[in-house]
Amino acid sequence: MRALRPSVVTAVAAVAALTAVTGCAEKSDGKGDGAVQVVAKDDSCEVSSKKIPAGHVELAVQNKGSKVTEVYVLFPDDRIVTERENIGPGTKAKITAEIKAGTYEIACKPGMKGKGIRQTVEVTGGTAAARSPEMDKAVAGYRTYVQAQADETLPKVKVFTDAVAAGDVEAAKKAYAASRIGWERTEPVAESFGDIDPKVDVREDGLEDGQEWTGWHRLEKALWQDGKLGAEEKALAPTLYKDLQDWQKRVGRADISPTSMANGAKELLDEVATGKVTGEEERYSHTDLVDFKANVEGAERSYELLKPIAAKNDAALTASLDKQFAALDALLDRYRADRTSYDFTSYDKVGKADRKELSDAVNALAEPLSKLAAAVTK
Repeated sequence: MRALRPSVVTAVAAVAALTAVTGCAEKSDGKGDGAVQVVAKDDSCEVSSKKIPAGHVELAVQNKGSKVTEVYVLFPDDRIVTERENIGPGTKAKITAEIKAGTYEIACKPGMKGKGIRQTVEVTGGTAAARSPEMDKAVAGYRTYVQAQADETLPKVKVFTDAVAAGDVEAAKKAYAASRIGWERTEPVAESFGDIDPKVDVREDGLEDGQEWTGWHRLEKALWQDGKLGAEEKALAPTLYKDLQDWQKRVGRADISPTSMANGAKELLDEVATGKVTGEEERYSHTDLVDFKANVEGAERSYELLKPIAAKNDAALTASLDKQFAALDALLDRYRADRTSYDFTSYDKVGKADRKELSDAVNALAEPLSKLAAAVTK
């Protein structure tokens, strides 16, 4: 879940500077040539043009506020077209996306929470950017992948929710992490629907005013902190399963493009930086490394599908990505019984120095990964 948890901002300092960890922003006052300028402040979101030609659109974002921010391009119903998180004060970020003609909103979220400060923009002059057969093949491959992940997740979720409904704490604990793997691999697609993610994956401190707390993390807290499953938690089990059935039915209809695949891979690394490396995501179960590995696998799958295109346009970039993915995978392998197992070390047993090493490996991958969308569209 990418909603801000207030403790993330302070936790990042203990691991590394957030912008360094994510690789999504750099210190600069420069502007992107030919890009739509987005200036994010604590109380405003300034967009240089309210009319944008359809196709491959680049946003050059500058955060001139005092808070870490994120920028979204949203459909009218709040589904996500593209996003970039963790843009620190005084830094900039570039976002490349494929956008069809229509009405959208650009939202800046100072503090990375809430609905954001929004500007309506019109995208005109066409329906989409031209795609090569290789791009179509990559999109089709990724669509097959995300559907398979949803299909494989539901039986694992059923094991978990049945155990919760039966009040079997130990069985539910055993099934919890495995039930989340497919979701974590494909989370950017899941979040593009807007309404499912807050139901199933929100943390308590990410709740909006008046929002009921449901989903995995509500049950995680009951299992590991409370050590019991009351009537309310038992009643939430079928709700979680039903919400994920909705995800399974809708995931194949997600709006997927080569740039959304590339940006989604980067978003998964942001997930690692803001939740897994800090220990925030699974704060009760300490199963963060399971989520960590799933996020990396999802990012790597997007990259592998796009690699034939990116390699033609920027061979040095793909060489760097191959190297950094291999290094991060090897590092994660040190924390599990074998390379095929998801039996990872409990994250509360991972010391400060080791967390710093993991953080550095994420940083080394995130920086070149942030350039993948641009390489695909050259």
